[in-house]
Amino acid sequence: MLKMLLSFFIVTAACCSCSKNDTISTPAPVANLVFKFQFDSTQARLNNIGTAAAMPPGHAGQNPKMNTMSAHYIELAPSAFTQIGNGAVIYKAAETTTGGSNAINFSQALFAGNGATFFSFPIKNIIPGDYEYLRVSLAYQNFDISFHLDTTITTLPGGPVTVSQDFPGTVASFVGYNSFINSYKIKTQTITVNGNRAQGYWGFETSGSILGFPFNYTNSGQAPANATTVVNPIASTSPIPAGSCLVTGAFSGGNKLHITGNETKDIVVTVSLSTNKSFEWIDTNGNGKWDATK
Repeated sequence: MLKMLLSFFIVTAACCSCSKNDTISTPAPVANLVFKFQFDSTQARLNNIGTAAAMPPGHAGQNPKMNTMSAHYIELAPSAFTQIGNGAVIYKAAETTTGGSNAINFSQALFAGNGATFFSFPIKNIIPGDYEYLRVSLAYQNFDISFHLDTTITTLPGGPVTVSQDFPGTVASFVGYNSFINSYKIKTQTITVNGNRAQGYWGFETSGSILGFPFNYTNSGQAPANATTVVNPIASTSPIPAGSCLVTGAFSGGNKLHITGNETKDIVVTVSLSTNKSFEWIDTNGNGKWDATK
């Protein structure tokens, strides 16, 4: 069983200066609230209520290399008692019922890699006030991991050959509550779906060579329900809907995001997500490796 742990607890905000030409009359700069992703393998590994989480007995994990991530909802919450939707909702991605039930429209998703901007919003359009928490609903993530193949190949000329080797792989993981997917590219290969897929749907691709024979392999499947751990340190006062991927984080240092509505400089919010053994599986043989199915 695969499990994604989405640990998210550090949010930092910083002001960025806008340049101004003093010799030419120009319109006043538009200050934006800019959101950037940061993926940190050294950040604490958390459970669903935001406390430190050790690897469970019989499980193993690795730090994935995140390639890109997509979010479909952003909300600023004034306090721990602010219920979902009652804060300042500043972004909600396109949804569709083309596949039946309501779902995130993957074809219109916004993507960003490490250190890149995934959304910006004019600060003047945000209700002035102090905001203590940020909620980001994650929808999709694409990352690289490694897996172990330990098998005997009987179809090669010259007789059976035993292979015990690690190989690279790429995972496309849909962690939103429900996604309508026309098609998606894992790394080099495109998978066609044309339908809805619930939280936990994934695609996997690997390529390489065994004893000089090249290979390229893809597969897809559905993780069990509730296999995605979503961090929410204010779950007791502001719970999230079951099956959602609405991750909650406080601004670092106990600070609050102060919005006056009169800002003239961008405010950059760095959304730091822990990748500390966030790719987790049941380790049936205790070797600490993600073993390919024989």
